[in-house]
Amino acid sequence: MTAPDPFKDPRRFLEHLYRVAVVRALPLHNTAAYLPPPPKGRTLVLGAGKAAGAMAHAVEAFWPADAPLSGLVVTRYGHLPPRPDGLPQRIEVLQAAHPVPDAAGLAAAERILALTQGLTADDLVLCLISGGGSALLSLPAQGLTLADKQRINHELLACGAGIGEMNCVRKHLSRIKGGRLALACAPARVVTLTISDVPGDDPSVIASGPTVADASSCADALAILTRYAIAVPPAVREALQSGALETPKPGMPAFVAHQVHLIATPQQSLQAAAEAARAAGLAAYILSDEMEGESREVGKVHAALARAVAKRGEPFAAPCVILSGGETTVTLRPQRAGAVPGRGGRAGEFCLGLAQALQGQAGVWALAADTDGIDGVEDNAGAWVEPATLSRASQRGMKVADYLERNDAYAYFDALGDLLRTGPTYTNVNDFRVLLVL
Repeated sequence: MTAPDPFKDPRRFLEHLYRVAVVRALPLHNTAAYLPPPPKGRTLVLGAGKAAGAMAHAVEAFWPADAPLSGLVVTRYGHLPPRPDGLPQRIEVLQAAHPVPDAAGLAAAERILALTQGLTADDLVLCLISGGGSALLSLPAQGLTLADKQRINHELLACGAGIGEMNCVRKHLSRIKGGRLALACAPARVVTLTISDVPGDDPSVIASGPTVADASSCADALAILTRYAIAVPPAVREALQSGALETPKPGMPAFVAHQVHLIATPQQSLQAAAEAARAAGLAAYILSDEMEGESREVGKVHAALARAVAKRGEPFAAPCVILSGGETTVTLRPQRAGAVPGRGGRAGEFCLGLAQALQGQAGVWALAADTDGIDGVEDNAGAWVEPATLSRASQRGMKVADYLERNDAYAYFDALGDLLRTGPTYTNVNDFRVLLVL
């Protein structure tokens, strides 16, 4: 991909870097090297996540045509990629809801668990796991209904809990996550291919680790539910207190021969974008691929850094590109009675905080977007910020503080024509943020 001139077209240049990062994480570019040889028995493919459809296509493309292959994966509605021309379908791909689970995800999880019946030591299970799998692979623990799981999931998303906290709860309230899928596959050999969407790239956190042993405890999950005042049925609370819902732990025999391969990570995508920026003649710096915290506050920190570079040439000299990744959070503010709920996700809220703190700083452009192409549940991947963002909004009578108050980043940037819309990308390595300081 040829890069636009960053000095002539900053917005298109930033979008170019985003697309470079996404391409680096596409399953078709990253799967072949990690596929094991066909086993003596059969090969069963199971999986879940926003990239599951694309991962299944990649396995089908590289698996020997004469070797048996079958299976089932589930992806988010609208995230089913077009099939490569002439590629026969051997893996069924279903679609379900994200981020709040639905009946289709429950049915898919039940079918996936049922497919593990009758496996032998001669068989191979390829598990394809990517971000979003927690919601898509919903199989409530005993004593929970789907409605319970939907409510708990919604409250976890709204309260500001970190991804690790959310997935700790999800593991202990599931019959398939937190290593339980791996136990169900025994005695077959299990090889997990995963695309990381979590800070630290911990496979036990990605999609709540359905095939990975879990070091967290029922007590941890109960503490998180208590911390955020999230209710569970009394019988489930008692099961957590007694340890009856404990997850499979490291060291168990079922995990000894299990292999896990990270085929794409946030850091790799950030590095690809940095290399593209350097190829265009700019210095490029990666702050971290593990940033967490409130999206608006992370935006303010990035703004402070960009202003220091623009005004004093510290800690970096302009022109340069500053990149970061991770998974921030948005804590929804209480709404006034009758108020229309705000719209927007982590990337948009980051951009609101960034724009507010940049104060129209000359020479600074930015793009924040989710690498799956969907910011929250909206139709945009993210949004741009430029030196004129606040002044253009002011001309329309729009105050950034008002939109922050109601978590309404979508409406703010939509009115300015500054939303980035890409559609689903069929991968997911989480938040992508890039600042251009000229």
